[in-house]
Amino acid sequence: MKLLHFADLHLDTSFRWADPSYARHRRRALEETLKEICRLADRHQVDALTCGGDLYEHDRFTPHTRDFLQSTFAELSPIRVFLAPGNHDWYGPQSLYSQADWSDNVRVFTTPTLTAVPLTDGITLWGAAHCAPANTPGFLDGFRVDRGGIHIGLFHGSEHGDLGFQGNEKLPHAPFFAEQIREAGLHHALLGHFHRPADHDYHTYPGNPDPLSFGETWKGSAVLVEISDDGTITRTRLPVARSEVNDVRINITGAKHNSDVLERIKQETHDLRGAVRVTLEGELDPEIDLRLTDLKKLRPDHLDEWVIRLGNISIAPTYDLDQLKNEPTVRGQFVRDVLNSDSLTEEQRGRVLRAGLRALDDRIDELEIL
Repeated sequence: MKLLHFADLHLDTSFRWADPSYARHRRRALEETLKEICRLADRHQVDALTCGGDLYEHDRFTPHTRDFLQSTFAELSPIRVFLAPGNHDWYGPQSLYSQADWSDNVRVFTTPTLTAVPLTDGITLWGAAHCAPANTPGFLDGFRVDRGGIHIGLFHGSEHGDLGFQGNEKLPHAPFFAEQIREAGLHHALLGHFHRPADHDYHTYPGNPDPLSFGETWKGSAVLVEISDDGTITRTRLPVARSEVNDVRINITGAKHNSDVLERIKQETHDLRGAVRVTLEGELDPEIDLRLTDLKKLRPDHLDEWVIRLGNISIAPTYDLDQLKNEPTVRGQFVRDVLNSDSLTEEQRGRVLRAGLRALDDRIDELEIL
């Protein structure tokens, strides 16, 4: 028995970090990723394609998405498709799952209790659905298989041990403990929810198959699951991502003007493709009028999108405060007021002076947060 498992595709994601045109491009890329998953299912002649939830975004899905999923899964027939709704694509009267006219090879789980579906003689799939966007209890709480054979779980949930592994980046929807899988009589659980891939002894998180945000260091994949006659599980990760995102940190200490900063960025991103997030860090010469909005407009042609942000930046302390405080100007009065303030610590006084002087020079941009 062979299954191809994926989860957390999140069709219709907003991609708020991207320009609208690139966000549209990325949403189309997610559809291409699903097509690639289906091609792999056909190529490997699997018995079923399984999805562990968050296939799409409930609050953003369109008739196009509904029609796309209908036709894509229908074309996969006679390979069966099993869909276990998650907290982002929860099942209800207004969900895409209820509106679609599914082909006979598609089965959507519609209850918050695990329901049995025979895959073949001696192998049973148990699936369940989130029926609300939050507060779904654990599917394994009080559950026990009621028949013999090999049993595979399919649902969207949070394994307690992985909550720490995932860096607390995900809320504990439908939580469970890993030991509950075997206690329930399941041989393995195919899951969704955590975007970081994880292959444990008795459960699998495939991870999101195409990148959704920066900071994702893993390669998007679907998981080919082979089930032997004795219930042994063999897993093979198959790459499916259609997009690329990269994170780059660039030290701008010593740069003397904006072109120096831009040249460092170009050097560090020369060999990258797709979308890149650039984090600037280091010590900034106060004479540099660095504006992130200007840098944003200078995206190299070989990149689809880039995001420029500030990391741990400090301003080099080169202002001559003794000279400035004697100026009969607004700048001079500002410096005198800050230096004479008893309510500021030395560190706070320095930050206020640097930010204020840049603002008075009309050179405040995103750097006002420093």
